[in-house]
Amino acid sequence: MASQSKRSKYFDNAKFALIFLVVFGHVISPLKEKDGVLFTLYSFIYLFHMPAFIFISGYFSKGYRKDGYLQKSIKKILLPYIIFQLLYSVFYFVSGKEGTFHFNLFQPHWTLWFLISLFCWNCMLYLFARLKWKGAILSIALGIIVGYFSEIGSYLSLSRTFVFFPYFLIGFLLNRDQLMTIIKNRFSLPAGIGIITAVFIYFSFGFPEDAVPWLLGDRSYSAMGMEQIGAGIYRGVQYLVTIAVLFSFLTIIPSIHLKLTKIGERTLYIYLFHGFIVKSVPALFPDKSLSVISDHYLILVCFSFIVCLFLGSYLVKKYTKPIVEPNLSYNLGGN
Repeated sequence: MASQSKRSKYFDNAKFALIFLVVFGHVISPLKEKDGVLFTLYSFIYLFHMPAFIFISGYFSKGYRKDGYLQKSIKKILLPYIIFQLLYSVFYFVSGKEGTFHFNLFQPHWTLWFLISLFCWNCMLYLFARLKWKGAILSIALGIIVGYFSEIGSYLSLSRTFVFFPYFLIGFLLNRDQLMTIIKNRFSLPAGIGIITAVFIYFSFGFPEDAVPWLLGDRSYSAMGMEQIGAGIYRGVQYLVTIAVLFSFLTIIPSIHLKLTKIGERTLYIYLFHGFIVKSVPALFPDKSLSVISDHYLILVCFSFIVCLFLGSYLVKKYTKPIVEPNLSYNLGGN
C-alpha cells in the first residue's frame, strides 16, 4: 500500500468483501430466526460490516475542504438517494409489499439510510474535523447520548447518523501511516485473527437473541427494552468491540490485485440494486422452499456471491450509471 495504486487495490478488496457481507447478511436475514448458525453469522456480520464501510468512507473524505466538495456530495449522494427512494417506493407498491403508493423523502427505504447518513457525515466534518481526536471522543459521547431520546429514530436516519458517525470520523482522522501502523505491523494479523475468533465464539454461544437491534443503531434504548440509566454503557462497550473487530477485519485484507478487485470499485451499484433482487426472492419461492434452502449454507453463499458479480459487472454499470451516478448538465451552486 505504499503507492496510490496499491492502496486502491487494498481498499477495493476490502470493499468487495464488505459488500458481499452486506448482500449475504440481507439474504440470510429472513432465515436467521430458525437457524442458529445463520443467526450467529448474521449477528457477527452486523457487528462490523457497515461500521467498516463507514470507516472507509470517512478515510476517503479528507478533501472535504476543497472547493465544490459539498456540491459534489449533493450530486453523488443526495441525488441518487432521491432517485432510489422513488424507485423503491414504486417497487414496494408494484410488488404488493405496500397497498398504496407512498413516497416519503424523510423515511429512507431499507438500505438507503446509508446515503442520507453519508451526506450528513460529510457535512458534520466541517465542525468535528476541527476538533480532531477530541471530536472523535465527542462523537462517541453523542452516539451514546442519542440512545436516551426515543424521539430520534429512523426519521432522516437521525439515530444511525449519530450512532455510526464515530466510525466515519475515526476513518477521516487516521492518515495512511497511522492506519498502516495499526493493520500492517508484524503483530496485526495474528492479533486480528485472534480477536475475530474470540468475538465470533462469543457470538456463537453468548450473544443474546434479543440484542440484534443494538447492532442496527436505528432506535432508542427504551425501544429496545432497556429503560435503565446505564444503558449507554452497553453502547460504549459495543463501540470498543466493533472498533477492535473492524481493524481486525482490515488486517486480513490482501493488497494484491485479484480478479474481484475491480468489482470493489462498483460497490455502490451492488448496494443500491441488490435489494430489488433480495426482496423479490420471498415472493418467487414459497416458505417451504426457503426453509429447505436455509439448511444449505453453500447455496446461500453462492447466491450472494453471484448477485455481487452480476450487479458489480461492467454491463450493469454501463446501463445504470445515469441513475447511480447522475451527470448533471449544470454545476450545482454556480461553481
